[in-house]
Parts: sequence; structure tokens; C-alpha cells
Amino acid sequence: MQLTRRHLLGSALTLSAMELFPGISHAQARKLVFATFTGSWEEAHRDVLVPAFKKAAGQDMLLDAMLSVDQIAKVSAARNNPPIDVMLHDPGPALTAIGQDLVEPFPAAQSKNYKDLIPEAQDPMGPSMFFQVVGLTYNPEKVKTPPTSWADLWKPEYKGRVGITNLNSTLGTGFLVEIARMHGGNEGNVEEGFKAIEKLKPNLAAVAANPGALAALFQQGQVDISPGNFNAIQILKARGVPVEFVAPKEGAIAFKTSIHIVKNSPNKALAAQLIDVALSPEVQGKLMQSPYLVVPTNGKVKMDGEIAKVLAKDTADMKKKFIFQDWKKINEHRSAWIDRFNREIKI
Repeated sequence: MQLTRRHLLGSALTLSAMELFPGISHAQARKLVFATFTGSWEEAHRDVLVPAFKKAAGQDMLLDAMLSVDQIAKVSAARNNPPIDVMLHDPGPALTAIGQDLVEPFPAAQSKNYKDLIPEAQDPMGPSMFFQVVGLTYNPEKVKTPPTSWADLWKPEYKGRVGITNLNSTLGTGFLVEIARMHGGNEGNVEEGFKAIEKLKPNLAAVAANPGALAALFQQGQVDISPGNFNAIQILKARGVPVEFVAPKEGAIAFKTSIHIVKNSPNKALAAQLIDVALSPEVQGKLMQSPYLVVPTNGKVKMDGEIAKVLAKDTADMKKKFIFQDWKKINEHRSAWIDRFNREIKI
């Protein structure tokens, strides 16, 4: 059989994989599966990350879009033969996945790009691929005076017009913590946050299952103001949906979103390669551009455009303006909060 360049490239990648992770074999190999988030994240990764990985690895991959809790459940149910090779997690679920021994260290020493991440994004159990930023989102055609504070959501003029997410999403939990903090609480005590959300009920139009579903409610005209993810709103704007983002005066909430190699994956080397591609300035630079506007973690990527205008001009500015919550503390209580929210917050 005549050897083509593709065959040779594939052989070289297989040898590289065996060197990086000696336990891998030809029999174990299957197409790489990356569990990304739903909605705008899946779009961004399909458009930018998938083709970049194909170019780097010479192989195809699959995206499996789902929430972090579903990723963890899926891998936990098949630990010895996981159907996912790479997981994407916000800080709370990341700590859960690590605590349940579902992921393994990223081989940072072999990575081209890990060293260029800002210190806050470097973690041997899973580096941060990007930051999510949560602030106030609103429809400027319906909300004529832009909001400036989380407290604005309780204004009487927003009766039946506010949207939030449940606590299964990081957005929802982070919002609860910040509302509690405004009333004297913190990551370990959100009693005042629950009381405040109870008082918000007359204004609530919807409690969405996840940030993607919340963004869709703006598109459908069902909500006019809410907490929301910066990049999800920017994608809606690019589609012509009337929606704007503003950082509240209390500070925008920032979440590190980390990417992890699943333990017992038969594609460990390819998983590591995908993560390295995701950390590259080329991929992060593209994801920072419209319509995705994802906040980068690679220090080589210069912030510009809407991110520099609305969020932060550079990483130093970001540290001043963003609120990073203590997710280790939040995780101690989150399950109980989710149960309580599902019982009490009904509209």
C-alpha cells in the first residue's frame, strides 16, 4: 500500500500519543469527544476550536454539548470506559470532578501554551480556557434607562419582565451569592439572598434552566432584563436581537472555566493536544472577536474591541473590576441551595 502524507501524519500522532501516555494502544483509539457547554459555547467551539484541532491533529473530533452536572453524571456512570475524553467546567463542577477522581493532570510540561496563561488560569488539574463574565443584560427598546446595579432588578417598573436561571447553572448560583453579599451575606451564608429572590418573584417572568435558555428568552421577547453572560449576549446582538450588557457598580462576576482530561480516556494524548490548542493565542484570539467575545486567559492575547470597551483593557484592569467568588466554600453548600431553590422559587 502506498503511504500518503495523511497516513504518515496519523502514524506520527499515534507514536506521539504513546510516548505521552504509554498506556494507550491502537485498539483503544476512537474519535475524540469534547463535552462543551450548550448554546453559544457550542457554536464558538464548533466554529473555531474544532477546525483548529483538525488542522493541528489531522483528525476529526466530536462535540457533545451538555451542562457540567450532566458531564459529571455521564463520566461517573462509566468510569472505566468513559464516553467523554475532555470536560469543560465552571469552578464549582471542576472541584466536584477533581474531588470524585474523574479527571487527571494536564501534562503542562509538554504544552506549548500553558506557560503563557495568566497565573489565575494555571492549574495542573485543568487549566482555564476562558473566563465567563456575568453582569446585567437588558433590552434597550424596552428598558430606556440602562441599569447600574443588581438592585435595579427589584424596581417596580420591571414587574413581570425579569429573567433568572436556576442554581444548576453557575450563573444562577453566582447571582445568589452576590445578592446575599449585598445584604450582608457571603459564600457560606446566602439566607439574605434567598429572601431577596423571594421578594423578586413579582418581577420574575421566567426561571430558565441554563444561561443559553435565558438568552433565548430575550430573543423570544419573554424577558427584558436579567443577570446574563457577556458573550451569550454579544452573540444575540450579532443576530440583531436588541440586547445590551452592563457591568453593575458592585462588580461583574467572573468565573474561571477550566478544561480537563477525563480519567481512563482512551484518547489521553489527543485530549491533551485539544487542550493545548484551546489555550493557544490563535484560538483564544479568534474566540475574543465578534460574535463570540470570549474573555481570554492567554497573556499573549491583547484585549480589544467590545471586551476592552465594556469589560477590561488588560488582565490588571480585569483583576480590579471582576469579582472572583470562593467556589470551594460555595460547593460545601450548593446542593442544599439547589434543593431549596427548586422547592421555594416557583413562579
